Formats: sequence, C-alpha cells, structure tokens
Amino acid sequence: MTKEKELIETGWNLDNSYARLPKSFFSSLDPVAVRSPKLIILNYHLAAYLGLNVQVLQSEDGVAVLAGNRIPECALPLAQAYAGHQFGHFTMLGDGRALLIGEQITPLGERFDIQLKGSGQTPYSRQGDGRAALGPMLREYIISEAMHALGIATTRSLAVVTTGESVIRETDLPGAILTRVAASHLRVGTFQYIAKWGTAEELRILADYTLQRHFPDVEADENRYLFLLQEVIKRQAVLIAEWQLVGFIHGVMNTDNMAISGETIDYGPCAFMDDYNPATVFSSIDLQGRYAYGNQPHIAGWNLARFAETLLPLLHVNQEQAVKLAQDAVSEFTELYHCNWLSGMRAKLGIFNEEIQDESLVAGLLSMMHKYRADYTNTFRALTFDTPEDTDLFGTTEFAEWHELWQARLGRQQESKASLQQLMQYSNPALIPRNHRVEAALEAAVKQGDYSAMERLLHVLSSPYAHSPEQADYSARPAQSARPYRTFCGT
Repeated sequence: MTKEKELIETGWNLDNSYARLPKSFFSSLDPVAVRSPKLIILNYHLAAYLGLNVQVLQSEDGVAVLAGNRIPECALPLAQAYAGHQFGHFTMLGDGRALLIGEQITPLGERFDIQLKGSGQTPYSRQGDGRAALGPMLREYIISEAMHALGIATTRSLAVVTTGESVIRETDLPGAILTRVAASHLRVGTFQYIAKWGTAEELRILADYTLQRHFPDVEADENRYLFLLQEVIKRQAVLIAEWQLVGFIHGVMNTDNMAISGETIDYGPCAFMDDYNPATVFSSIDLQGRYAYGNQPHIAGWNLARFAETLLPLLHVNQEQAVKLAQDAVSEFTELYHCNWLSGMRAKLGIFNEEIQDESLVAGLLSMMHKYRADYTNTFRALTFDTPEDTDLFGTTEFAEWHELWQARLGRQQESKASLQQLMQYSNPALIPRNHRVEAALEAAVKQGDYSAMERLLHVLSSPYAHSPEQADYSARPAQSARPYRTFCGT
C-alpha cells in the first residue's frame, strides 16, 4: 500500500524525525508479534483528532497495527535509549518494552509520537520480558485520560489491546499493549544518556532537535541552550503546580519520567490523594517517601538540576560561567512553581486579585485539613457551592474563624458572586479517579472480562468540572481501612 493510499484509507501519516538522529540515540527493531490481538478500548475522540480512521482502526488490520503485528507504511519502529536517576541512583535505562513506531502528523499539522507499550523485548529490557499486563495498561489509560480532562498536560492513551498471551509476574496475567500518544518521548534521561555516553556534537544535535520540536520561538541572538533550560523549567513549574492543586501523586519521579515537553509521563504507581496529608505515599517501592505528595516540588527542582548539568557544555565555553548560568536558571524554579501554585489556590478559593495575606489564608485551610483528615477534593468542592457542612472541618472553632476570614477576603473583591462561583467551579473538580473506583473497574475488567465499570468511570471522569448529579456517587471517599492503599509499578 502506498503512503497516499494508506493515508486516505487509515489516516496513518507518519514521519520519523527521531530516526534521523544519530544511531546511538536508539535501536531500530520491529515489535514482537502476538498470538491473537483483541481490541479492548479505543479512544475515538483522540483517534479522530490524530486524523485516524476509527472504523479501520477497529478492523482486523487496524488492531494488528495497535498490537504490533503489522507496521504501517513509512513507520520506522525504534526503542529510544536514555538513562536516569532512579530514587537518586544513576543507571542506564531505555525503552525496554516500548517502541516508537513513528510520529503522526495530524490534519492540523501537529506532531505526536505513537508508541506501543508492551510490544516485546528491546536491547534495553534489562532481562525483562518486554511485555505488559492488562491491568496496568488499563490503569494508564484511565488516569492519563482523566488528567487530560482535568486540563493537565499529559501523554494520552489511544488504545489498549490484549495479546492472547499471558505475562508472568507474581501470577499469570493477561498480556496487553497500550498505544501511547505524546508530544514526544524526550526525557531528562535522554539528555543524561547522551551527556554520559555520547559526544559533545551529539549533545548539541539533541538540544537543537528538542528546540526545533518543542521550543521553536528562540530568538537568533539568544543563548539558545539557556533558553531551552529556562523553558523546560517554566513548563515543569506549571505542571507540578497543577499536580499539587488536584492532589495527584506521580509515585516515581525519576529523571527518566520527566518529559522535556512538560507532559505527565508514566502512570505506574500514581494515585490521587483522598485525605489531605503532605506525607502521602502510595507507591509500594517508595519506602522512604522520596516521592511523597509534599516532596514533589522539591524533586522536580532536583531533576531539573540534573537536566541543567547535561547542558553545561552548551551553555558557555567557560565552565565556571556555564555553571553560574545553570544555577541561576534552576534557582528560578521554586519561585515559578510557587507563583503558579498560589495562583491556582487563589482560584480554588474564588480569589481574583492578590493580597499579601492570601498565602496565610491558604496555609490555614490546609493545616486544618491535615489536622482533621479532611478529604482534599471534597473540601474544595463544598467551599465551591458554599456547603461547609459537607466538610470534615465543619463544627470546629478553627474552621469557623477561617471561614469568616475567607468571606471577608471575598468581600474585598469587585467581582460578582456568580463570577466567584464560576471561577471556583472551573478550578475545583467534582471528582477525581478515586483509587477504590479505579481498582474496582480494573478488577472487573481483568478478572471477569467486564468493562462496563471502566466505561462508566471514564464517562464521568471525562467532564470533571461539570458537577453533574451522576458524578455524586463517584466523588465519595472510600471507607476507612486499616490497610493503607498501595500502588505498584506494573512492570
């Protein structure tokens, strides 16, 4: 099939700019064919946006592509090489169970990586089987699409197919492949790999490629590599603030899981916080709480410092000057993050303008929420609709005093009450992917082959700011349990 015919019939319009980079950046290979692929879920809206033919994707040939059994015209599958600090320890990594099949050029001219996750072993598999289990792939589908609906930059999920084969973890599990869509899969770890094992020229090539792909607005007279560093810092400051504002805990903020594009990537042991507690950790492998909710801004800054280190040879010919430029840039992250977070908190409380006391107002609320184990999402939702009796704080002297201060603060604004509530409604989701709801949906899907709970969950999560009656049941916090909720990497 010619490219023109395939574009007309299927919509695949693939380019391979990453494959034109130096060969040391990746390994070319085809996915490992699977026995009997079956389409489990397809993201119709995303497929249409990408310019893909939804009907063809659901056909036998279309599913074969999503399973890696058939390679589209002009695809050049490859596994990307990268490194990373995993829990603070540097190691060689790479796409051990994923292949980039190409970059889809959409009808609007945008470029998105199309990656098959769970498509078989690669040179970077590190003795792994290169496969993925159905549960973790469905989990990534649910959470990534929920993040997109929340308005947070994220990789997205196009489809999940089962393979007809088992993968062995603690038990035999049904195998699956996720088709992940990303602005790119360039990571801090990509730069770490080239800085460690590549040449100075290869590092420059990677930086120039990144600028062209994600930050093309650099001025000719600027220090283009300092501009790259500063722009990545800005995007991460926005992203981490957005995580914190909805109570999202990534769970494994290794440097290989920080995307240069500013998208959330890798939904392994992630989860959303119920009771507000900065020390909240869900990941079963994060025994020291390195990636706890309250530590995420600090870790982001640490990761960005590692990124800055890779760029030192490009920032300035003088090593001392290069270090100063890098340090000055990274030092801006904390303030940038804080400004984004405080602005978001003001919006969550219906505050349009700025007063110096706003920060203490926010701190007072969060302190009470922590003390009384208040539900993070539902507290802000109750404030949005002025139903303080629906909070765990109601009836306490501290909350009554805080509420009076908050009302006085709102009274010092010119905006109408309707505008205030609209701001809060657009800033406070009605619901999040509650962990118990996600687990129930996954259990029904994996153990019983029943996808109805997952479909209903995806539906209500698709409009988190609608505050519709059907979302009420999904907003309830789980029953208290003696056993803390734990998430796993799903490898």
